[in-house]
Amino acid sequence: MDSMTNDFWDVLLWSFWFFIWIAALMVWFRCLFDLFGDHTLSGWGKAGWALLLIFVPWLGALIYLIARGRSMTERQISRAKEMQAAQDQYIQQVAGTQTSPADQIANAKALLDSGTIDQREFDTLKAKALA
Repeated sequence: MDSMTNDFWDVLLWSFWFFIWIAALMVWFRCLFDLFGDHTLSGWGKAGWALLLIFVPWLGALIYLIARGRSMTERQISRAKEMQAAQDQYIQQVAGTQTSPADQIANAKALLDSGTIDQREFDTLKAKALA
């Protein structure tokens, strides 16, 4: 019974360290992606940070988060706003613009006056706009 208890705690400890390792990798990759996505940092600055992150990953990531954490957040927020604006523009483009019933009737009247549609089609469009 005693070996089962030790095995359980060994598995639990291994799971804990595995979680820590995955979390550290996520932080490390986040720092690297942010580093190379920053357009304000010079090439020498990027090279220095990359060397620090590669050769001393735990300490490098900690220093990077302390030194550049605020700008990381600002860049992430600006990218999210850009993506939201692009998504909104795409939705408006796909959905089309909302026109008022008066505009729809005026457009239909212009089509009727130009001879593109006849009176029956105009009446149908007018009824649809008023509905």
